[in-house]
Amino acid sequence: MAPSSVVLTIDKSSNISLVEVDDSETSVFLEKQKTASTKQFSWLLLLKAQRILSFFPWITMGFSKTFLSVKKRIALSDSIKDEVKYKEKIMYRFIRAFLAISILALCVEVFAYFQNWDLNFIPNEAMGLLHLSYMGWISFRAEYIAPSITMLSQFCVLLFLIQSLDRFILGIGFFWIKFKKIKPVINIDDQSYDLEDPSTFPMVLVQIPMCNEREVYQQSIAAACQLDWPKDKILIQVLDDSSDEVLQILIRNEVNLWQEKGVNIIYRHRFVRTGYKAGNLHSAMSCDYVKNYEFVAILDADFQPNPDFLKLTVPHFKGKPDLGLVQARWSFVNKDENLLTRLQNINLCFHFEVEQQVNGHFLNFFGFNGTAGVWRIKALEESGGWLERTTVEDMDIAVRAHLNGWKFIYLNDVRVLCELPESYEAYKKQQHRWHSGPMQLFRLCLPAIISSKISKWKKMNLIFLFFLLRKMILPFYSFTLFCVILPLTMFIPEAELPIWVICYVPVTMSILNIIPSPKSFPFLMPYLLFENTMSVTKFNAMISGLFQLGSAYEWVVTKKTGRSSESDLLAFAERESKSFNEEKIQRRLSESGLEMLGKLKEQETPAVNEKKKNKIYRRELALAFLLLTAAARSLLSAHGIHFYFLLFQGLSFLVVGLDLIGEQVN
Repeated sequence: MAPSSVVLTIDKSSNISLVEVDDSETSVFLEKQKTASTKQFSWLLLLKAQRILSFFPWITMGFSKTFLSVKKRIALSDSIKDEVKYKEKIMYRFIRAFLAISILALCVEVFAYFQNWDLNFIPNEAMGLLHLSYMGWISFRAEYIAPSITMLSQFCVLLFLIQSLDRFILGIGFFWIKFKKIKPVINIDDQSYDLEDPSTFPMVLVQIPMCNEREVYQQSIAAACQLDWPKDKILIQVLDDSSDEVLQILIRNEVNLWQEKGVNIIYRHRFVRTGYKAGNLHSAMSCDYVKNYEFVAILDADFQPNPDFLKLTVPHFKGKPDLGLVQARWSFVNKDENLLTRLQNINLCFHFEVEQQVNGHFLNFFGFNGTAGVWRIKALEESGGWLERTTVEDMDIAVRAHLNGWKFIYLNDVRVLCELPESYEAYKKQQHRWHSGPMQLFRLCLPAIISSKISKWKKMNLIFLFFLLRKMILPFYSFTLFCVILPLTMFIPEAELPIWVICYVPVTMSILNIIPSPKSFPFLMPYLLFENTMSVTKFNAMISGLFQLGSAYEWVVTKKTGRSSESDLLAFAERESKSFNEEKIQRRLSESGLEMLGKLKEQETPAVNEKKKNKIYRRELALAFLLLTAAARSLLSAHGIHFYFLLFQGLSFLVVGLDLIGEQVN
């Protein structure tokens, strides 16, 4: 046997008898394999290095373009003076002062860090004056400032946990409805009218309130005129509050076109535009012919119901004389247009799928969404009708109807197409109105709620859950906790917030909010950061509504783009408008109408040349620099989670402050 062989003998030869291993051949094979592996590894490293190096120019180019865009935006923006023009400028001054103090404190902390001042030393004469002053500040803040900050943070954390519990309970109700497949049902035993017999259909009034809605008036009128309902049982009111005389003519002509097609539609225009939308609706309901109608459907100018909308909503009133409102769900044609619309979609999906559905099923009450709903006219009249006292006339009439014993039904399966604001400016103004109005209403309705004849449980639900918790406490703790207390604790570490407050609970609640729109899970962190960013606008609106500050009664019509379907196709009326506008005006109008035609031509020319601009927002920018300053301070103390949260939250404020979210104008 060769000396380079090894022999292994096993007694049970039936299984294994002999194994030979040649050492020389094996060693040569291993050496070749090792050489090949080394070469492959070297090529792999070179390939990865090449990819990394090619990535740097792309990053550099991206940062340079962003920097130039921001620089140009700041140079061209003319909105800085207009941004803070109300009494809320007090908040901006507070944030700016807070920022200045934070920067000064950061400089002191950085100096102390590099001087290696040891805070455990007992003060002595060997220490310098600055060192002694710094240690005196440490002692003062620990003894006098930190306890107050701790008490405020604990109060906000308590509110935070209560609100999280409310969201959790709503989530349980949502899962229960899904699990049991609970849906509102039509009372088939009631024979008051039959969907198979159009002669038994009830009389329905359809109202389309609008104000300078040039982009969407044609498609909204077309959608309403195509509703599947007997022509002698329906009347469509186009309630035009437009201040543009040319637009008034265009809308009137559109109504005339549909009248020629046999649609029962009329045009109404108020000469005295008081009360905004509530005044418009109140004026329309005062017409003598309204008494002939049993129900009224309200559709805002950008809402486009399917033809079967009335057949899916009105039958729910059968056999339910105490039912006052049937609310349908909103569906958004531009939810994937940009990051802003995606984040709005998350919020509104939770609102409709969870809040409205759960409250509708278990309480028979929720806030009317102002559109895409059908009211029993008797319920409106007995509740006092439309009032002009707040900017949330929809919530106002819903609360008063609830106090009068009327019940509501929410239909999650009936969806009406509409638009989301695509620019941050439009979204911010919308949110300001939505959060200042409820506080106005709360002040006005509180005595009526307390003295009403509804049960104590319903009173508590209205006061503590509907108004205080969801309309006031949420923006208060969100802004105070994450935009004031958290950066403050970086400079007063004795009052530091626990990690679960700034990380675990907010992430859990954000996940719960995203569940109704599962496709939005990749946007979990942007959603969390953006909600905290919007807290400054919501808090500001809540304070102005509660204390009746300057912008509390501001009403700005949300800007529309005129998208008519998810494929972004234009409606029939919109497709034909450009070619037939002049022809319609010449055919229908007299000499005064021809003068309007000239105005139309004059108006179209500057509209093309007029350039839109993205704005910058000083309040958000000030908060961005404040949070980034606090992040730099937390870096000195090696606060892991706190540093990353403050860093990304500061960057989120920076993106919003520079108007880099939403619609971008070249």
